Amino acid sequence: MKLAVIGTGYVGIITAAGFAEKGHKVTCVDILPEKIESIKKKKSPLYEAGLDKVLKKLVGKKLFATTNLAEAVKDADVSFICVGTPSAPDGSIDLKYIKSASAAIGQALSSKKKFHTVIVKSTVIPGTTDSIILPILEKASGKKAGRDFGLGMNPEFLKEGTALADVRKPDRIILGAGDQKTLKVLKALYSKFKAPKLAVDTRTAETIKYANNAFLATKISFINEMANICEKFNVDIYEIAKGIGLDERISPRFLAAGAGFGGSCFPKDVKALAAASRAASYEPTLLNAVLEVNASQPLRMVELARSLLGELRGKTIAVLGLAFKPETDDIREAPSLIIIESLLRASANVRAYDPKATANVKTVFGNMVQYCKKPEDTLKGSDCALIVTEWKQVKALKLNSFKKLMASPIIVDGRRAFDPIKAKKAGLIYRGIGWRNK
Repeated sequence: MKLAVIGTGYVGIITAAGFAEKGHKVTCVDILPEKIESIKKKKSPLYEAGLDKVLKKLVGKKLFATTNLAEAVKDADVSFICVGTPSAPDGSIDLKYIKSASAAIGQALSSKKKFHTVIVKSTVIPGTTDSIILPILEKASGKKAGRDFGLGMNPEFLKEGTALADVRKPDRIILGAGDQKTLKVLKALYSKFKAPKLAVDTRTAETIKYANNAFLATKISFINEMANICEKFNVDIYEIAKGIGLDERISPRFLAAGAGFGGSCFPKDVKALAAASRAASYEPTLLNAVLEVNASQPLRMVELARSLLGELRGKTIAVLGLAFKPETDDIREAPSLIIIESLLRASANVRAYDPKATANVKTVFGNMVQYCKKPEDTLKGSDCALIVTEWKQVKALKLNSFKKLMASPIIVDGRRAFDPIKAKKAGLIYRGIGWRNK
């Protein structure tokens, strides 16, 4: 099939690459010329492991890029809406990009005679596809959904850092369709993908995405709440996580206590679902608690540092890891941002290291932070080191390097990057959220 993917952010570029690998002709569309030029040069506009290699193989053959949305839609059988859905100041979802993309697609469809299918892949609150996108498409095109064009919702479940593997071998595929023609198109699109497929209506598909992310976020905030409790009883949360993770009903995944979750999905989606629930006259007590716990976790690292140093003013703090997780340059809602802001407010001197996300953090803090090219440089003369992201470059550090390079060997580890017993044997003052103090 011929596909037009509207939006070349994280979801868009990965979706485009995945379908192009399956033999479909895919045209990426974006309003930003620099992103399109980057793709044409076979270079990803964002960092994702292995993506540049895919672009080098497919661009000009099965994968193309343009700023001309109308041309791309007219030439395609299916259009995927993959634009951003950021949070408004009150936490609710901001649909301005969704609305503008829908209107532009509708205008392109107005002069198209062939049946065209529009698939929403952006994460949107329940009801958005049929109550907001559908009317916009019909008004802009002058056509009728289900008769002249199809409309569906196909949520993504990509994990940054392993997104290519996720799109190649998904663990499930949700086919949200507003009509039988659309369902048929979706089934044909995913015919080469071996994964359980669930056909539902569009509102159900939208809700599955939110329920999925809300559950995982809840699991993380639960283990972090337990970590905070464990500190009071001098119990190691990682032993607790191992014990409960052996229960097949719980599993060990998403039970790594520490600085909390970040990224483009969990914080935004839980906030949006909570805001939508309140708008529908239901107060989401559990979701509120999930967000509250997560907001406090990064500051727990700063509190631990202060308890060990006594005073942060004038102290040099090494922050190891800036991206919200390894193998990405994404700093959206990253715990590092909260930590650095708190350290700067306390008049500490902040040094930072990250192999991929430094340029993005510079746009936030500028020259208020000293950026280092190597983790060792970050440690030199530091009074305390905070391990915020468990990059392999950080985990590769020798424990004696901390003692040799730092002014004082105090480490607060928010990701359990090293064995605490070995760290203490190496002469380090080594603490973490929810660990034993002896």
